[in-house]
Amino acid sequence: MAVTPSDAPRGLSSVPDAPEPTRSPTGSLGSRAARVVAAVPVVAGAGRRLLGELGRVTLGRSEVAPAKGDRRFADPTWAENRAYHQMMQAYLAVCGAVGEVVEGVGFGDWRDRERARFVATLLTSTFAPTNALLGNPAAVKRAFETGGGSLGRGVRNFVDDVWHNGGMPRQVDRSAFTVGRDLAATPGAVVHRDEVLELLQYRPVTGTVRSVPIVVVPPQINKYYFMDLAPGRSLIEFAVGQGQQVFAISWRNPTSEQRDWDLDTYAGAIISALDVIADITRSEQVNVFGLCAGGITTSAVLNHLADVGDDRVRSASFGVTLLDWSAPAPVGMLSAPALLKLARWRSGRAGVLDGRSLGSVFTWMRPNDLVWNYVVSNYLLGGDPPTFDILAWNADSTNLPAALHGQFLDVFEGNALTVPGAMTVLGSPVDLSRVTVDAYVTGGTTDHLTPWNGCFASARLLGGRSTFVLANTGHIQTLVCPPGNPKSRYWTGAEPTGDPQAWRQSATEHTGSWWENWAGWIDARSGTRRKAPTRLGSSHCPPLDDAPGTYVFTQA
Repeated sequence: MAVTPSDAPRGLSSVPDAPEPTRSPTGSLGSRAARVVAAVPVVAGAGRRLLGELGRVTLGRSEVAPAKGDRRFADPTWAENRAYHQMMQAYLAVCGAVGEVVEGVGFGDWRDRERARFVATLLTSTFAPTNALLGNPAAVKRAFETGGGSLGRGVRNFVDDVWHNGGMPRQVDRSAFTVGRDLAATPGAVVHRDEVLELLQYRPVTGTVRSVPIVVVPPQINKYYFMDLAPGRSLIEFAVGQGQQVFAISWRNPTSEQRDWDLDTYAGAIISALDVIADITRSEQVNVFGLCAGGITTSAVLNHLADVGDDRVRSASFGVTLLDWSAPAPVGMLSAPALLKLARWRSGRAGVLDGRSLGSVFTWMRPNDLVWNYVVSNYLLGGDPPTFDILAWNADSTNLPAALHGQFLDVFEGNALTVPGAMTVLGSPVDLSRVTVDAYVTGGTTDHLTPWNGCFASARLLGGRSTFVLANTGHIQTLVCPPGNPKSRYWTGAEPTGDPQAWRQSATEHTGSWWENWAGWIDARSGTRRKAPTRLGSSHCPPLDDAPGTYVFTQA
């Protein structure tokens, strides 16, 4: 892959120089000074209102209350005890003032605003009274009830996390799950293995199957089995039950020896896997399903196939995938040139971006839910981490090769996929408008990593007919959305053109899982029914191991 004009991937055979501090151009100092001056009345006004609110808190007249769903203040002591109630209100008043300043100050770019929001959230969440023993009435009561036993367990949990979890509180008890038994348990076999991937074929459970198979392309930054979680919560299991022939890619977990693997490497491996699927199924076409960063790789493959006149892909589904990075999102706060330069340097020096570091970045983007919540439950309350399949998968981290990491940063920084010819993959200049296969694109209303309006804009880049579906969930929960949850909602509407908010206002709301909607959509593009195969693989590609294979067990 090549990126033009300025930030083409650099050679990674040697350790790059350490990044130098990025200095602001002199011309930008005036605009920054102007923003500081403009912020003075905003800060002053917020300060006056904060002092007034603190006065009302002291007099017991404040009506400040925690937001609906803020579990930090769920203990009844916060409402019944005057001292704790005033402490809570004072804290919330300060948070409100900080938020007022951040939202009231004018920023030249939405990325600057997201950075300010991130810093504000980090500070206010860190100094919440609930994070300290005496400031957390539930923890104080637990300590008295257990005779200090909860605090002893909390200390042991803290020491264990320092030694074995990089100092971060554990989010899950992974010992409760075994990959291949409790997770990634759909029956199947490895039918192809190369140095980049294993290809899994799943055993049919219906008498007949559709003739055009499906292959799932997961992100390189996660293990593939979030699409094959516990039975009953697996999209792969669901698709097999619908009479589809399903294959899935399981990426090898790279080390520094694979530092030069890039989009060419991964796209070429996918095309080799498509050859194997054609040999096994005797189908001239295949449906592809790219997920998150795997959707970026999938789009590069589709572009190359269009460029060379290869029509083997019949349709493409994209799960929470950003091809257009122009939509404002919290992740945009990472786009500062100095941060990107540092990220390139670190992965270039190590040969990989290690999975734990990447996971920490995403964790601190939601500090209340993913950090301090577990500090309280594990350390102050002395509890054990929960057992939850999504969290168990999330803790099973993977590495990202330095070359691919650098290219993803190029896509993120320059929004290169939206500019025809700005990139080349497998020798084909990328122009997603020439990808004319039917596409099914999903987004989630509360997705903080790939905002739904960005997924909507990504659908508009493609040149074929696109169907956009919006779920009422976050990033992973959008994909892990089995039927039967009464709280599940999704919206369907016209083809994604124009303004995403206008689309949503005119869209039709449905109760249930979008999986069922996708099942009908993909079924119409999966060919005729044929007798289900009784054996997996083929004479040229015999089964090598039972699913979930071997690559899924390699650790970061």
